[in-house]
Amino acid sequence: MDLLDILFIVFKALAVVVVVMSLCAYTVLAERKIAGYIQGRIGPNRTSLPFIQAIPVIGPAITRLGLIQPAADGLKFLFKEDVIPGHVHKFYYCLAPVLALVPALTVAAVVPFGYVMVDGVREPMVLADLDLGLLFIFAIASLGVYGTILAGWAANSKYPFLGGIRASAQMISYELAMGLSVIPVLIWVNAPGAFGGFNLFHIVSAQDHVWLILWQPLSAFIFLIALFAETNRLPFDMPESESELVGGFHTEYSSFKFGLFFVAEYAHMIIGSAVFVLLFLGGWNPLPGVPLNIDGWLGSFLSINIFLAKVIFMLFVFIWVRWTVPRLRYDQVMRIGWKMLLPLAIANLIFNAILIAVIDSF
Repeated sequence: MDLLDILFIVFKALAVVVVVMSLCAYTVLAERKIAGYIQGRIGPNRTSLPFIQAIPVIGPAITRLGLIQPAADGLKFLFKEDVIPGHVHKFYYCLAPVLALVPALTVAAVVPFGYVMVDGVREPMVLADLDLGLLFIFAIASLGVYGTILAGWAANSKYPFLGGIRASAQMISYELAMGLSVIPVLIWVNAPGAFGGFNLFHIVSAQDHVWLILWQPLSAFIFLIALFAETNRLPFDMPESESELVGGFHTEYSSFKFGLFFVAEYAHMIIGSAVFVLLFLGGWNPLPGVPLNIDGWLGSFLSINIFLAKVIFMLFVFIWVRWTVPRLRYDQVMRIGWKMLLPLAIANLIFNAILIAVIDSF
């Protein structure tokens, strides 16, 4: 591998990080605008720059849509005073925000976001095409909870500590159901006559004729509910719970460190939505039973944009649920995880295992 190859790999990695971070910024804007419309408000519509305002027609539209607001928010987090309380465990206090964000960006390396034709064969657009890509995602994404737990403990304060404890219990509870919900998908993708393994590109290819959300609706439902819990989104935002714990695990954080936690939540949402699209919504296939098999740059362009459109739709679902469903009580969250979702996931796995064994016997 020569220097040019290394530079190209670094460029691709930086491009993926830039895209994910940009999506995070504009997902925050989308959340504020959609929340505003749901509540009969307008949302951000003031922040702008003089030279943008001077552009006829386009300038006022950019301001009204709030397109400059993410930059203003980012600069605010960057330049505010960084307060470190005297009672915290400083090293772990500073490490926690980084530990919360890095797993989401790392997982992005194995998420295919389109395809390119090479010698007539479809190849994935992905930084690292791992055969165990799905296992890698589960292994690395689960590390994000350590940032939350560490923040709760390192703050050396009651409310953050309670938020950290809630986060650890919630993540353990729902990771079990999430993992079990994916096993039926793998069983069918790797059934005799099929192919797939743990490679996400192969799982998408296995959905050329039927999306798995139509074949495995219960698995998709369990995975989606667990995904809400894993990303700490309403109605499962127990680690934060503003009405009970002030700010939960990040109560003692401010400025750039708080901004990292903020971005980490949306980064996990984006990556989680991307994985859901790959597993259950056919990836970049436009419609169920209609695979995307266009050669050349047009096929690659369409695959990327179809995939992004589906991810954006999933992000809208996250935002929509947050502003329409009330927060659950902590005991309700635990009961749903252990007494409803986990038994349902086990029953779903047993049913699919028996079904494919019966089909195999004929």
